[in-house]
Amino acid sequence: MCYGKCARCIGHSLVGLALLCIAANILLYFPNGETKYASENHLSRFVWFFSGIVGGGLLMLLPAFVFIGLEQDDCCGCCGHENCGKRCAMLSSVLASLIGIAGSGYCVIVAALGLAEGPLCLNSFGQWNYTFASTEGQYLLDTSTWSQCSEPRHVVEWNVSLFSILLALGGIEFILCLIQVINGVLGGICGYCCSRQQQYDC
Repeated sequence: MCYGKCARCIGHSLVGLALLCIAANILLYFPNGETKYASENHLSRFVWFFSGIVGGGLLMLLPAFVFIGLEQDDCCGCCGHENCGKRCAMLSSVLASLIGIAGSGYCVIVAALGLAEGPLCLNSFGQWNYTFASTEGQYLLDTSTWSQCSEPRHVVEWNVSLFSILLALGGIEFILCLIQVINGVLGGICGYCCSRQQQYDC
């Protein structure tokens, strides 16, 4: 097994996931495709935490490109030991993984808080508030209560769907970065590739 190949696969996966996180976060600013709620500041407070844009997005691109770039790192020339450069690169990828873990963890936490609190909406009394904040997330199991939000239309479905997507994507990113921590440590100890022949071919 080649640890470098595994790292590159993780890197390419993280790029796709990061772009999806950014897209999902951007959509949260435009319930039903309307821009007026963002300009009037009638959006959930957790939308403004940029969990998908920064945490699951931009912060994830750094480790992703590090993992993809492992292929370009020099194999040799370190202390006279062949494949030492690859080992150092694999160990350094662990640090990049920790940045990814922090970013994805932030994305997961904010998305979970956004789901638990519910959206900011106009209720039946004509007031803008967090109608479901006191339910401790129980509103997610009782869709009949979602009609209490009259504006923006279908805002509960919009927020639940997109925050759930961010929660899932952030969770997958977290797992992939955790895998790369293990992969990077093993690659640094064993060498870029497990098999001796693969090491010489690097």
